[in-house]
Amino acid sequence: MPGDSYGEQLVGWEKAVAIETRGRVSGRTVVATVGFIEEPDGSLLVAAGDPGAHWAANLRAEPRCVARIGTRRSDCIADELEGAAKARAVTELILKYGTPSERLGAGPAFRLRPIL
Repeated sequence: MPGDSYGEQLVGWEKAVAIETRGRVSGRTVVATVGFIEEPDGSLLVAAGDPGAHWAANLRAEPRCVARIGTRRSDCIADELEGAAKARAVTELILKYGTPSERLGAGPAFRLRPIL
């Protein structure tokens, strides 16, 4: 979230990713800080704990986004995950972040693929 200093600290420490999306209503840049799993191919797995998460709805409306982790910044395309791929992403996020992540299965999950 903009101005969220704790979220920005987590991004700086590479513990979270800042996802910059285009607001589906406002058209403005919106930033959400969420947990992630980095895949060997450089893509990131992320998931929302709430089916109505605004950042996830923004990605559904416009899958282009920017992902920031530490000093790295990548233009990405978000692919929504379904079935086994979503279950795997949610499981890995719960294992990485612990019990606060247990609600993740309720919302959508995405693979953020860097645009090369």
